[in-house]
Amino acid sequence: METVLASWPLIMTGLRVTLQVSGLVLLIGTVIGLIGGVSLLYGPPLLRWLVRVYVDIIRGIPLLVLLFATFYGLAALGMQTSALVSGVVALSAFCGAHISEVIRGGIGSIPKGQTDAGKAIGLTFLQRLRYVIFPQALSRILPPWVNTAAEMVKASSLISLLSVVDLMLAIQQIVGRTRETLLLYAVAALLYFVINYTISTIGLILEDRFSYS
Repeated sequence: METVLASWPLIMTGLRVTLQVSGLVLLIGTVIGLIGGVSLLYGPPLLRWLVRVYVDIIRGIPLLVLLFATFYGLAALGMQTSALVSGVVALSAFCGAHISEVIRGGIGSIPKGQTDAGKAIGLTFLQRLRYVIFPQALSRILPPWVNTAAEMVKASSLISLLSVVDLMLAIQQIVGRTRETLLLYAVAALLYFVINYTISTIGLILEDRFSYS
């Protein structure tokens, strides 16, 4: 435990980076997913096709490959970005593709009669989405969204391969210096568990809050 206490500032620095990256990726990915999911259902044919190509390609590429392709691809295009920014871009694209399917499935599961009822009372398309469709779909969207959020927290550890000092790389640096392998990786596992357990707990509360009988 002395090793953990002595290295605690570095561990906390890495944990802060992991939380910041995960939060930013989930925010950007959710925005992309909302736009993508709605576009897949209601967009014009060309837009639906473009979004479908994006979703299928990104979901079909291993995240590690996407991470390195983004990192080196942006540099090859002359875009000088940090490893952190490249990692966030790749993770957000991956997250957005998965959440697009989550949104599409959740909204698509609402009976068409609900949309027709909204039309009948004169609601615009955006009003139907906001007041009729999305509130009902939310309870169906939340469980897979929470799963995706937990997966993205774990996937954020891959940015350590780009030399970003997140929780994983901080632990690896300490292990390389102290050789306390088992203890330090147990600490990393515990911290990742706490993050994802918190996400899951909040998700359950929200599911109960927005559930419909």
